[in-house]
Amino acid sequence: MPHHFIRKLENFVRLSADEKASLERLERHKRSYAAGEDIAVEGEPPDRVNLVLSGWACRHRALSDGRRQIVGLLLPGDLCDARVFVLKQMDHSISALTAATIARVDKDEFVATTDASARLTRALWWNTLVEESTAREWLVNMGQRTALERMAHLFCEIFLRMRAVGLVQERTCDLLMTQAEISEILGLSAVHTNRTLQVLRAEGLLSLTRGRLEVLDLEGLIATAEFDANYLHLDREGAAHDANAV
Repeated sequence: MPHHFIRKLENFVRLSADEKASLERLERHKRSYAAGEDIAVEGEPPDRVNLVLSGWACRHRALSDGRRQIVGLLLPGDLCDARVFVLKQMDHSISALTAATIARVDKDEFVATTDASARLTRALWWNTLVEESTAREWLVNMGQRTALERMAHLFCEIFLRMRAVGLVQERTCDLLMTQAEISEILGLSAVHTNRTLQVLRAEGLLSLTRGRLEVLDLEGLIATAEFDANYLHLDREGAAHDANAV
């Protein structure tokens, strides 16, 4: 059952039992991916919608010399571009960061599911708008924030996104990325990434051990990043209000 996806959409609108059942049917065709395996490849024609059921994935662009920029994180419950199949070819690649299970949804089935429910269609519009808002926030991160602010901001976002789909236990969640992958998100060298992470640890803001992120001081982490959770639009469940009120 794609319960993380349902829980995510219910941050915007309450879904009926029938609407939830229609989303559950989208999970029929699943595939497991190994860490590093491509889910969709830049230049290829998209023919389906991908839904992350478990594990982490990322959107990325690669340069001719092998340098890579990660331009989006895909966590459990995330839909990989609800309308990407209208394009003739992918303009970026999607790859698994960890072992992941992906629901591969036929585009015709996806359209039929959304056409059957106006409320579900609105929820998916909301989902797309949040993706666009997040992309704008990442652009601000790269263009204006310091290395320390960038990293603190990224960890705040991950923590709140994981909490919104029920994947935070008290103040701890998975953080299934290597420091090299964090570098590819933040546009920092490996050395700069490591040093910045050590500053956050030394200031008692977080702990990162064996792929688990523990936020020791959420208020301090938010202050360091100048983080405003409004761009995640988690109003229905109150997560944005809670984060900024800590």
